[in-house]
Amino acid sequence: MTSPLADASAGLGLRRALLDAFAASSDAGIADSIIDFLECAPENWIGVGGRLGDALQSLGKRFPLTCHGLSLSLGGVEPLDETFLERVRLFLDANNVSLYSEHLSYSADDGHLYDLMPIPFTEEAVEHVAARIRRVQDVLGRRIAVENVSYYAAPYQAMAEVDFVIAVLDAADCDLLLDVNNIYVNAINHGYDAQDFLTRMPTQRIAGYHIAGHFDEAEDLKIDTHGADVKQDVWALLSAAYRLHGVRPTLLERDFNFPPLPVLLGEVQQIRALQQTASAHTTASAHD
Repeated sequence: MTSPLADASAGLGLRRALLDAFAASSDAGIADSIIDFLECAPENWIGVGGRLGDALQSLGKRFPLTCHGLSLSLGGVEPLDETFLERVRLFLDANNVSLYSEHLSYSADDGHLYDLMPIPFTEEAVEHVAARIRRVQDVLGRRIAVENVSYYAAPYQAMAEVDFVIAVLDAADCDLLLDVNNIYVNAINHGYDAQDFLTRMPTQRIAGYHIAGHFDEAEDLKIDTHGADVKQDVWALLSAAYRLHGVRPTLLERDFNFPPLPVLLGEVQQIRALQQTASAHTTASAHD
């Protein structure tokens, strides 16, 4: 049976560009002492064999794996691809994956769009998305977590983003993967208060956190690139999340512009340091 991750755990997103660095013996011992888990996209690894498949199997023996999907298109109108879902289920089971998450968005319309498109924030959309999430959970035989996404166009908003996210979680009875960088980016781009959004998130549904870097296009426009170091304001928001909702498994995402592995490990260590500070504060408060 798959064991859940410890709440105080820090992970790194697995990208193929990092495989050689992980394989290097000089990095391996350091990485193993800092990283508690790796996260991969099932779409990038299902059915992959040869050298890459062997590399994943090797890493799976060193680190617990979590999965973050890219293509379920939970907000889409195309029928769910249940054949693909069965392949995901087999992949999750074979790799002892304890946490599987997807994006609260849509990514297909008569074919894959290769992007995460925003969902209208309406009651009708809540019911539509929630029904699809419930079906996904039935097929997979497990709860999933959905991630709050960054978005730049707002097609129709009959309700605020925060209310939409909460409504979907309740109607679907699923968990939340809380992306702290996305809260920060959206708050700047759409003019809402990040701290208020964070405060209103349902503590009991948070299965984990994501954190990443973004690009400062302008003072009032931030782009969620996953291609830069995490900004100090985002670190501060993650610290606030720990204080408000408690420490949960937290993953650093980096998709390109990769620095040397020790630099990425330094950011993973920053996650661990914030978790330790939050845990110490909780312990001290309990003794007061």
